[in-house]
Amino acid sequence: MRKKVSIVGSGNVGATAAHWIASKELADVVLIDIIEGVPQGKGLDLLEAMPIEKRDSYIIGTNDYADTANSDIVVITAGIPRKPGMSRDDLLNTNYKIMADVVGKVVKNSPNCILIIVSNPLDAMAQAAYKLSGFPRERVIGMAGVLDSARFRTFMADELKVSVENVTAFVLGGHGDTMVPLPRYSTVAGIPITELIAPDRLAQIVQRTRDGGAEIVKYLKTGSAYYAPSSATTEMVEAILKDKKKILPCAAYLDGEYGIKGLYVGVPVKLGAKGIEQIIQIKLTPEEQAALNKSADAVKELCGVIGV
Repeated sequence: MRKKVSIVGSGNVGATAAHWIASKELADVVLIDIIEGVPQGKGLDLLEAMPIEKRDSYIIGTNDYADTANSDIVVITAGIPRKPGMSRDDLLNTNYKIMADVVGKVVKNSPNCILIIVSNPLDAMAQAAYKLSGFPRERVIGMAGVLDSARFRTFMADELKVSVENVTAFVLGGHGDTMVPLPRYSTVAGIPITELIAPDRLAQIVQRTRDGGAEIVKYLKTGSAYYAPSSATTEMVEAILKDKKKILPCAAYLDGEYGIKGLYVGVPVKLGAKGIEQIIQIKLTPEEQAALNKSADAVKELCGVIGV
């Protein structure tokens, strides 16, 4: 029996995630939205592409949470998108209300699923979903680090004119202006990036990574990034469904790890069939730890606003 992934929200991120997941034949996909017709239309369009792609994934679009019953993974992308001039914090209260509604319906229909949260502001929404669902922390994961690392890798590969496959990148912390890219843990074919890129140029690349989402919003004017965020989500889905034990940077609920307690913060985790199977702790310099603490404080502030 094929695995089942439900995606809440059939906007650009949700629909594109459905596309990646179905095209990789990872699972059958349910696309759900409150808008009538949109998930049905996108779902049917994607289903009709499967014979061409030679994939047997089955996709449906729906407005009824009953169709999501017994999902293995539920990806939540629902929420209002970020607009130019709008900070992630501006999204907070509106998207919290949406999250509360969605999580209640998801838990009722798929009590054993793993939740992947993509809605912004990411870390605070993951925290909200964790508290609202009552699930153990292993089964509520925020998608941020995979995307931020991909942006970092893109810019480093472009700078050095090497294959993106050669580049590994490390990003910790909250998804936003306070994220903590770690150059000394980032490599090209095993060579530390600090050996290959001058410090001042590397600092510029780190800053561009932090501003990655805003840069795309500025270009699009009426929307935000969706190809890379949905691809990042799909990598997490694949790691879980195939029980790959893959180490990826994700937003996870920390209970003392890295000296942080009771908060969702981006850290390297091992993803497998049970969700987060291990939180990987690495040694940080005092400067890196201070930057991570600052990032955690920013998340804590947001969580305080919505009382989670």
